[in-house]
Amino acid sequence: MTPSNSQIRVQDIDHCGIVAGIIDQMCLVEQINQILRNHHQEIVTPGEVVKAMIINGLSLVSAPLYLFEKFFVGKVTEHLLGEGISAEHLKFDRLGRVLDKRYGAGLTQVFVTLALAAASKFGVKKDSFHLDSSSFHVHGEYPVTGSDASGKATAIKITYGYSRDHRPDLKQFIVYLMCSRDGDIPLYLRVTDAALYSQENIKLMFSLHWVSGVPATLVTAKFLLDNMRSESFITIRVEGYEIAQCCSYCG
Repeated sequence: MTPSNSQIRVQDIDHCGIVAGIIDQMCLVEQINQILRNHHQEIVTPGEVVKAMIINGLSLVSAPLYLFEKFFVGKVTEHLLGEGISAEHLKFDRLGRVLDKRYGAGLTQVFVTLALAAASKFGVKKDSFHLDSSSFHVHGEYPVTGSDASGKATAIKITYGYSRDHRPDLKQFIVYLMCSRDGDIPLYLRVTDAALYSQENIKLMFSLHWVSGVPATLVTAKFLLDNMRSESFITIRVEGYEIAQCCSYCG
């Protein structure tokens, strides 16, 4: 018996199925749910919400949060996220509550836990890392709200600083990302309002092998830039670049 047109339902999957499959291999949903916990009355778990966000983010979609559910209209949402889940369950308020939970649990801690588990699953080597930062400008005042018992702000301070986007009139925040040498896989992330390259942070990362830019405002860096002899530099495989080695130790 041939089905009529009214019995046929067409839904898209595109590349989302590949992304969902890799997320499932990582057991990301289960790990997120273990960290953030799920209320028994919630239809979509925190892990499933994060999975939906990743699928949406890797689809090169730029839209306000209140339009998030529209992305999954017409897609095989149950197949991608789980039985009984539809686009209407991915309301912006549900996403907002999960984002608040993630922040409360510590964004860096959650990211590192998931990243290291994925690295172990897929055999990524963790013998050395590359560390770099990017600044993101924002519009608005962004006043600092809330502090702990010591008076320290409980959220990062969105403030002015050197702008790589050439917008010194706007406030900004900084994201630090540490990637593995094996495949450039991100394994550490930190959102901050201050430079990561400091004596305190260097000591914390003493056991790791990593590469990062050094602020040219440091006394040692300024001295080297002014006094390194040209014969100290050697040519590398990257055209137009030369390197020179020097050592410095923090006590």
